[in-house]
Amino acid sequence: MNYLLRTCVLLGATSITQQVLAFTPFTVTDIRVEGLQRIAPGTVFSYLPVKTGETFDEQRSVEAVRALFKTGFFKDVRIEHDQGVLVVVVQERPAISSIEITGNKDIESEPLLDSLKDIGFAEGRVFDRSLLDKVEQELQRQYFSRGKYGVKIVTTVNPLERNRVGINIDVSEGRAARIKKISIVGNKVFDDEVLLEGFQLSTPTLLSFYTGVDQYSKQKLSGDLETLRSYYLDRGYINFNIDSTQVSITPDKKDIYITINITEGEQFRVKEVRLAGDLVLEPQELFPLVGLNPGDVFSRKYVTETVTGISEKLGDQGYAFANVNTIPEVDQDKKEVVVTFFVDPGKRVYVHRITMVGNTRTRDEVLRREMRQMEGGWFSTSAVERSKVRLDRLGYFEEVNVETPTVPGTNDQIDVNYSVTERPSGNLMVGLGYAQSSGLLFNASVTQDNFLGSGKQVGFSFNNSDVNTIYSFNYLNPYHTIDGVSRGFGAFYRETDAEEANLSDYSADTLGGNVNYGIPINEFDRVRLNVEYENLDLSTTSFTSQEIQDFITENGNQFDTIKLTGGWSHDSRNKTIFPDRGTRQSATAELTVPGMDLQFYKLGYEQQTYVPLTKSFTLLLNGEVGYGDGYGDFDNLPFFENYYAGGVRSVRGFEDNTLGPRDSLGDPLGGGFRLVGNMEVLFPPPFFTKSNSFRMGAFVDVGNVYASYDDFKADELRYSTGIGATWLSPLGALSFSLAMPLNDEPDDDTQVFQFTIGTNL
Repeated sequence: MNYLLRTCVLLGATSITQQVLAFTPFTVTDIRVEGLQRIAPGTVFSYLPVKTGETFDEQRSVEAVRALFKTGFFKDVRIEHDQGVLVVVVQERPAISSIEITGNKDIESEPLLDSLKDIGFAEGRVFDRSLLDKVEQELQRQYFSRGKYGVKIVTTVNPLERNRVGINIDVSEGRAARIKKISIVGNKVFDDEVLLEGFQLSTPTLLSFYTGVDQYSKQKLSGDLETLRSYYLDRGYINFNIDSTQVSITPDKKDIYITINITEGEQFRVKEVRLAGDLVLEPQELFPLVGLNPGDVFSRKYVTETVTGISEKLGDQGYAFANVNTIPEVDQDKKEVVVTFFVDPGKRVYVHRITMVGNTRTRDEVLRREMRQMEGGWFSTSAVERSKVRLDRLGYFEEVNVETPTVPGTNDQIDVNYSVTERPSGNLMVGLGYAQSSGLLFNASVTQDNFLGSGKQVGFSFNNSDVNTIYSFNYLNPYHTIDGVSRGFGAFYRETDAEEANLSDYSADTLGGNVNYGIPINEFDRVRLNVEYENLDLSTTSFTSQEIQDFITENGNQFDTIKLTGGWSHDSRNKTIFPDRGTRQSATAELTVPGMDLQFYKLGYEQQTYVPLTKSFTLLLNGEVGYGDGYGDFDNLPFFENYYAGGVRSVRGFEDNTLGPRDSLGDPLGGGFRLVGNMEVLFPPPFFTKSNSFRMGAFVDVGNVYASYDDFKADELRYSTGIGATWLSPLGALSFSLAMPLNDEPDDDTQVFQFTIGTNL
């Protein structure tokens, strides 16, 4: 056997030592591979740049060795010649059998292993000692991003049988470095405290142990520098500049100092605002969208909002690819800016086709009747988005997405493709829950919100608690007419034990049915009409108050009533569950038909406004007012129609239904006028900021109930404050609050902790 070429790696060197003995080129009659343990011969053949029948010479030998080493599978390669047979002798690199990480507390092992896999270091991969340096660098990068600059990483390679190795990575995390001070140098107009308010990074605070605001991050610092730049540019400082940024760490790697050097420059004002370009819309339609006026301080924020507003306006008119560019003309001497918005609308775009994908159960027409964008019409950004929102609000789909690809071969047509993921719309549910005001709750229901994919709602339910036992059936067709007029009807039987709800001692059996219509006025407003028949049977006990006994003596204990209800609602919330912007308003008027056993009316108004404060925090302002009275032979509302307050859904910190007038026995009787208000800051729970099923809030509640509107006294309003949370659990909605009454009276029934489980919110 003649040795042609031998290649080896000495002492971990990166260069390849080649020993080439003189030989005569030969024709390869066969190729044989020796030394393989785990790698298949076919893998070697696929990388080897030599085939049988070819002439093998010195140049081809060098190429062959280089190709095999380049695979990374081998730590030694020899090529030999045996009577026309090319013999490839290899020594495989060991395989990684296991990777064990110890000492890591701040970062879980799984994400660490995922990051190592990205650089080619994972179980089952070929072990390359040169990758160990990259492993340590990657782990250090992970910890440095969390402010742990004192981290120490020790890796150990343990040889195992069958040419395998086990890798042990021992991590000593150390303490996270904290930002000791952030200094801004060069600011004369604004103080450091004002400028640092918008920063994500800060020195340690009471909540920094979980917010991490005092842990340095290069990405967060970049964001803060842009925030600082925006702060000045939004206030007219066009020549503002960040000259340099220094980040230094103490020798013990525990404290970080950040210094930002800036030049503020002078403040500029707007001299003139112009519109130029191809104004396909009249200027009077576009100028109201301009947020800058002559004499105003120049603001980049208002410039951006103007560009967005004009682009959206053009998008609604079919100019989907419009460009709006800002051209500022700066007069450095006079400190003035002429702002020109140059409009390039492009071609008007039309919708070629609207497609629906993923609605395996829901009929296509159910989705298409929610469309506000029409095929063949101009493309409208707002109409496409509104259509998506309407599909979302149906409740039939877990996810709704929309894409607007251009039609191949055209530059003025697009398709609108909606893709949905169906969710189960039929439920056979048996539930168990508990509420402090109602006791143990049992409910069973068969509901189909999307009956046979038609969008119609059909349901039968049974609910049982200490307060109520209810049997009900309902049906609703949301598109009784093509214009979106809904029609529904239902029937119910209800047994009520009022004493269990903290009310006067009486019971009532109610049998009834209703027919209702809903008429859309526009995208956000709707009018509802309802006709309901009720048969009511009252029962008393020896503990029934004198007020109730007097009512029954005068009017009897059985009543047949027809109620007429009209209502208006406005809903601009972005979501029905956990919204964070928009308003919901509703006004209702209820009247019993004259000549029936009961004669009364009730008026109500409710408004909820959601105002986004930050990306995570939302301000909720809620107000409710209700007023009712009797007419004809009735001087007041029947006692069983009274308003009540107190509890999780009105004034927290006070027991359910206990606020307001009381009867002769001291039990809550309710009244004809109710006023409730809530102000709450909503936010995600700590450590679960992306949760879609849990939300917390800090609130202030106010409210009370009065016998009538004439009895209203502001100093009798009850106040409370506290924190609350809502969780959409698999068992149903859970809400609880921890509230402290602020001005409770000795006769008030207070309850600091309140909750409900398994009941609807």
